[in-house]
Amino acid sequence: MCQAGEHYAEPAPREPPPAPRPGRAQKCVKCREGLPVVVIRAGDAFCRDCFKALYVHKFRAMLGKNRLIFPGEKVLLAWSGGPSSSSMVWQVLEGLSQDSAKRLRFVPGVVYVDEGAACGQSPEDRAKTLAEVKSVLQNIGFPWHTVALEEVFGLPPAVLQGSAQEPVGTEEAYKSAVDSFLQQQHVLGGEQTHQPHTQDSPGPCSLGRSPTATQTAALCRLFDSVRTLTAKEELLQTLRTHLILHVARVHGYSKVMTGDSCTRLAIKLMTNLALGRGAFLAWDTGFSDERHGDVVVVRPMRDHTLKEVAFYNRLFAVPSVFTPAIDTKAPEKASIHRLMEAFILRLQTQFPSTISTVYRTSEKLVKAPREGCAAGPVGPRCLLCLCALDVDTDGLHLGCWVGEGVGVGSGAPGSLCLQTVPQLLELRPRVSPRHCCPPRQLRLGQPQGLAALQGRARPAAG
Repeated sequence: MCQAGEHYAEPAPREPPPAPRPGRAQKCVKCREGLPVVVIRAGDAFCRDCFKALYVHKFRAMLGKNRLIFPGEKVLLAWSGGPSSSSMVWQVLEGLSQDSAKRLRFVPGVVYVDEGAACGQSPEDRAKTLAEVKSVLQNIGFPWHTVALEEVFGLPPAVLQGSAQEPVGTEEAYKSAVDSFLQQQHVLGGEQTHQPHTQDSPGPCSLGRSPTATQTAALCRLFDSVRTLTAKEELLQTLRTHLILHVARVHGYSKVMTGDSCTRLAIKLMTNLALGRGAFLAWDTGFSDERHGDVVVVRPMRDHTLKEVAFYNRLFAVPSVFTPAIDTKAPEKASIHRLMEAFILRLQTQFPSTISTVYRTSEKLVKAPREGCAAGPVGPRCLLCLCALDVDTDGLHLGCWVGEGVGVGSGAPGSLCLQTVPQLLELRPRVSPRHCCPPRQLRLGQPQGLAALQGRARPAAG
């Protein structure tokens, strides 16, 4: 029987033993000789040279096994100043050097998008950050472009219309391109053509002048009209993508490299599932993204975790520039992006295989068209993400509408204009907690939907 004075408190759970730290007696798991300086996973301790060889091999292997970048092709490196994109630029810089064992053969350029206006930075802070950015880019030596986010107001309507889909290069086409490049290199002379000739000389290749106060105020009003941080992050990503693709088209780049790491892609996969973009995860998280037609987005850093990137940048002094993001200092539950990031990273600390498991799942996703559209022409596309519409929503993808994203346009049929965004958000129906479809809801597939809204809020010519 139970006694009054007895205590039935359970013993405190034991914490897992800490990972063993590399000591003087422990050696590198690769060469078995050098002293370890980095522990990537429990028990995987690497010396400095072996860790660098592993890091470089991951980057080269990701490019080599996919064979999408041909010799002599112009590739635009999307650099944000962060750790992953800075490490990506550094890998390309070392791969093009004369000392590299297997030299990269494409022609690089760098683009930096100034997002200070959307992130609430003052003009003085933006000028200081831009000075640091120019200092780093000048030391790199690649042709570089700095554009402000406000320049999206001057983009042409063609950014909303996907260009003609170009067939992805086959293995035979890649081999013939390599043979042609090697023959040209042999004819012109080996030392003169180690780096392919490009019309852009190393240095600044500015797209336009500095944004005006009117453009900055308009951009601030645009982001202030969006209610949630989730929608603001989706809007910022959409505008940034359109701007980078426009820079690539103007300067003749056929590929765009982004610095999305394995950790970031795992978080993005779970976030897009929560935002209703599950049908397009293969495009959003895969190595290549061909939805834009003439410009292909590639992600060569998708095998590197953020821990590896941080160690590499620290050991080899990779320069980077810190810029506050739109969600800097935001609480954990401020947006779906922040909540999913905190969930994945917290789970990773308890189960170290979480990120790799999610990432390997994304590798198994296949880019398949909708039923009945495999042999026919390309159907209507979303105005925001340029993916094929999975439901009839009068020009907006369901996932983008649910995420409250807004797009860029200039009055084209079925498109959204920046001037119509505030009216669109004000007319968005509020869903009752008891009913998923409130009465008199604004239906996107009917004339009183977005088409009617565009007809009332279409900007004046000029």
